[in-house]
Amino acid sequence: MKLKTALLGAACALTFAPAAFAERGTDGEVKFTFPQAVSIMNPFLSSGTKDVYAASLVLEPLAGFDADGNIIPKLVTEIPTIENGGISADLTTITWKLLPDLKWSDGSPVTADDAVFTAAYCMDPAGGCAQLSKFDGVAKVEAVDASTVKVTFSGPKPNPYTAFVGALSPLLQKAQFTPCLGAAAPTCTDPNNMPIGTGPFKVTGFTVNDTVTLAMNDQYRDPAKPAFASAVIKGGGDAEGSARAVMETGEFDYAWNTQIPPDSQASMTAAGKGEFVVAFGTLVERIEMNMTDPDPALPEGERSTAKHPHPVLSDIKVRTALSKAIDRQILSDVGYGAGGKPTCNVVPAPDAWASDNTGCIAQDMEGAKKLLDEAGWVPGADGIREKDGKKLHILYQSTVNPIRQDFQALVKDWWTELGVDVELKAIDPSVFFGGDAGSPDTFQKFYADVEMYANNSDGTDPETYLSQYQCVNAPSPDNQWQGENMNRYCDPAYDAKVKVLSGTVDVAERQKIAKELNDMVTKDSMTVIPLVHRGTLSAHSNTLGGVQINAWDSEMWNVADWFRVK
Repeated sequence: MKLKTALLGAACALTFAPAAFAERGTDGEVKFTFPQAVSIMNPFLSSGTKDVYAASLVLEPLAGFDADGNIIPKLVTEIPTIENGGISADLTTITWKLLPDLKWSDGSPVTADDAVFTAAYCMDPAGGCAQLSKFDGVAKVEAVDASTVKVTFSGPKPNPYTAFVGALSPLLQKAQFTPCLGAAAPTCTDPNNMPIGTGPFKVTGFTVNDTVTLAMNDQYRDPAKPAFASAVIKGGGDAEGSARAVMETGEFDYAWNTQIPPDSQASMTAAGKGEFVVAFGTLVERIEMNMTDPDPALPEGERSTAKHPHPVLSDIKVRTALSKAIDRQILSDVGYGAGGKPTCNVVPAPDAWASDNTGCIAQDMEGAKKLLDEAGWVPGADGIREKDGKKLHILYQSTVNPIRQDFQALVKDWWTELGVDVELKAIDPSVFFGGDAGSPDTFQKFYADVEMYANNSDGTDPETYLSQYQCVNAPSPDNQWQGENMNRYCDPAYDAKVKVLSGTVDVAERQKIAKELNDMVTKDSMTVIPLVHRGTLSAHSNTLGGVQINAWDSEMWNVADWFRVK
């Protein structure tokens, strides 16, 4: 029993509003600026953090994570444990009790049927749910009664806090989303852009890749919250512009994802209008290697799919050479200073879960050249390596962002020295992370050889995060180009080990397996090339109170507690 309770926990910390908190709706408007504009307000149809965070103002899970990574109740009376009877002794079920008199923003009651529906919505194979890994191992979700949700797993689930936990897995209103099941999911424009939720705000207006306007939810369960009567999220521009709008001009209250160099942070802080806030969780800037062929000559629907392996990057010697040529310490110093550190892991934290995989840190240009020689890629007259009459060409895409363009330029220099012809592409982040199945430029479509972005897990247990690299989670036309396995890595041994992790109770053994999974997609296969373990960096005005930066859930996890400093 000790092993079980060590993992599941029995008590959770709560965050209380400060004494200066105002009465509901008396603090006017809170203004957010996102350098990556919001594309959709349904996190089940987007892997973009911008969309997940924006939606978290409206849509809520049964439970979430606080700033220390503790699980906390949101829409339920308590966190289920073995001790309180909420988790079965054999670890095959978890039962959640909804708060009494809980209402959607339209005034209708929230019931267990909404949870049953949400599970069916995400688990429908035709729907392309971007957060499907949250429901790994779920055999059934049922309404015991109107206020009781029972999740049954296909086997013992030592970490049952997956489905309906965290900003990636909120409740949807059954009445609103019933027409949106399966293949109809992306066609439901109004529900996807203006979902009815239980959060402190409700959507009043939405312009794709531009602006979200919100009003206080007068049905919110705490009659004293939120303090703000309205909110607006303005998207677009760049990270530096967003930061300046808070730190220097004071036009906005909160700038999410202020990914700017340390010297810029220092000069903006000197203006005295705001502060940068940072938290270290699991956020890793990485390069993903496309294991499938993105050749535009292939028929649409077959590019970047398992039907066609990548003609160059399928060779691990090439992937390893590209990784060896990178100086991660320089990237970290240039991009983040004290706000980052070089890493070889996709799971860099918490420390107990992080592999001791450090072999990639030191640049090894000669070793990289040797590997390409062994792989048959030899320098041509122009210095570019060739094989069978084909040039070694790499299309390297990322988002428009000054740090990422610096990274692209540095990596291009190193790869050019290696003898690779590198083509750079920078995509508007609203498009790149937008999840639009009709766009060729999303990171899910991956119509390039390599792509760079940052990703992280919610919560301190990385099971669902590591589950994303299972074969079934590769984006394709069959799942509306959704899914989290961007590079199309597919190894039955990996999938089998994920299942072992899912059923392992002992915490130390779980950590051991997680490290093995981390190593399989990094140093063993080189399909994911981690670069920098980044802090989650944002900025807020000195007139905004109650902010607690959170690296384990949505940064807006406690927005109901925010207030205007008088």
